[in-house]
Amino acid sequence: MRAKAFVVLESLFLGVGLLVLIPSVNPTVPASTSAPYPSGTSLQNNPVPSTSAHSRTSQPRPLAIWQCTTSWYGEDFDGHATATGEPYDMYATTAAHPTLPLGSIVRIVNPRNHRSQVVRINDRGPYVEGRELDVSYEVARRLGFDESGLAKVRLELLEVPSRPGQVRPD
Repeated sequence: MRAKAFVVLESLFLGVGLLVLIPSVNPTVPASTSAPYPSGTSLQNNPVPSTSAHSRTSQPRPLAIWQCTTSWYGEDFDGHATATGEPYDMYATTAAHPTLPLGSIVRIVNPRNHRSQVVRINDRGPYVEGRELDVSYEVARRLGFDESGLAKVRLELLEVPSRPGQVRPD
């Protein structure tokens, strides 16, 4: 009987230890963190705080991480004005998001093939329910979903402009 109780307690402590050491798939942002993005953005749907693993790489540490469905837009919009006023270039590394501040820098990661691309938010959209991001054709091609048109991706918010309306050129 003691051996059985010991095994149960040992399993319990091992399980709790693993929960502490392994980050949750979709943890929430701590309440003490002041968000660098406006309230009401879709970041609040599935926010994930950055982990120390990112600080060990040469890549910038994300301000927030979340998952979403993305699509791409291309030739039909090429040359049309974006929300920043610049012409849309289907071969640029840019994207459209409905609420992130224009000029924000985001890393997009395709978990199916582990390809990633850093983009600048320069437009608003998409305007299709269930999608949170529209990327340029070039970004979709680099991430490997230009053929399918849609992908579930991980977004890592890297930088938000210090002032509203501040936009950084490509």
